[in-house]
Formats: sequence, C-alpha cells, structure tokens
Amino acid sequence: MSDSRQGTEKAAAPQRKDVRRNKQILLDAAAAVFVTAGVEAPVRDIAARAGVGIGTIYRHFPTRADLIVAVFRHQVETCVEAGPALLASCPTAYEALERWIDLFVDFLVTKHGLAAALQHDNAGFETLHAYFIDHLVPVCTQLLDAAAAAGEIRSGIGGLQLMRGVGNLCVGAENDPSYDARALVALLVAGLRQPQRPRAGADDAEV
Repeated sequence: MSDSRQGTEKAAAPQRKDVRRNKQILLDAAAAVFVTAGVEAPVRDIAARAGVGIGTIYRHFPTRADLIVAVFRHQVETCVEAGPALLASCPTAYEALERWIDLFVDFLVTKHGLAAALQHDNAGFETLHAYFIDHLVPVCTQLLDAAAAAGEIRSGIGGLQLMRGVGNLCVGAENDPSYDARALVALLVAGLRQPQRPRAGADDAEV
C-alpha cells in the first residue's frame, strides 16, 4: 500500500469517528427532547439542545420518521448496554433493576409516537417491534434473574411479562399530562420485592 493511500485512510478514520460522535450527540438530544415534549417537538429544540444548526439534523435525518426510528434504535441499544453496566455498578441487583426500568420508561415515552410516525409503513413498525423484543427482553430477564438469585424479589417473573406491565402503565401518559406513569411503575417494581420473613425466635408483638 502506498504512503499516500495510508495517509488518506488514517485521515478518514478520525472523520468517521467524528461523524458517529456527532450523530450520537444528535440522537441523545432528540431522545431527551422527545421524553419531555413528545415526538412532534420542533426540530429547532433538538438542534438547540445538541448545539448544532437545523440543517445538520436534516442532513442526517431527512424526515421526522427517519429521526424517530433512529432514536428508537439508539434507545434500545442504550438500554441493552445499561443492563450489565448497572448490575456491575449498583450495590444490589434490585437497585440495578429499578434504575434500568427507569431508563425503559423514558424509552417507552418515545416508542408511543412511533406508530403515528410510521403509519404508512406497517412492515417497518413490525420490524422495529421485533428488534425491540429481541434485544430488550434478554436484558430485563438477566436483571430479574440476578435480583431473584439474590433473594431480593420473587422468582418466576418473566422479562416480557414485566415489560408489558410497565408498558401498559405508561400508555395513560399519552393523553393526560397529569398522569404520573413513573410513580405507578415504581409501585409495580416495589411489588416485586420478596416479603420480609419474621426473624426466627422473635417475640410475638403484644396486642
């Protein structure tokens, strides 16, 4: 390989990294705006949060549907990576599960706008839904199994079962700003806790 070609490839590599990093910043900004303002939020709000011009967003994502789908995949990947990381860093497996579910709720807020964005592309929506199930159910199951093995929650709870329960609780937030889905989800996750057993030999409480 000639020196000139090697030089060109070395120069191209940092450029590709810069493009990926810039795209990541855009997706993080869009996800944050979608969580607070919905998927119909003005593109200028996303651009302002990312610190770029509106044209930069349209260069990467020509349509709103393109942006929403990209954010959907980005958030799936973020949740997948977060599972093992939280298990490694949190004091307990139950806390890791709580924090992961919190991320999952943020993701669901964005997911609810996906059907409208892809209303003319049912096949595309089904493909993304399958991607969502295939990638997130194993992570949720891993967190549940770890918490159950530690004796922190009841055993026998499936990842898909819990995710559906969380999803159903989040649906009400779509049309009612006063609906506190996160508080209800917290109650659901708290209900997974293993009941505390009385200490052996403890004196009966006086009536």
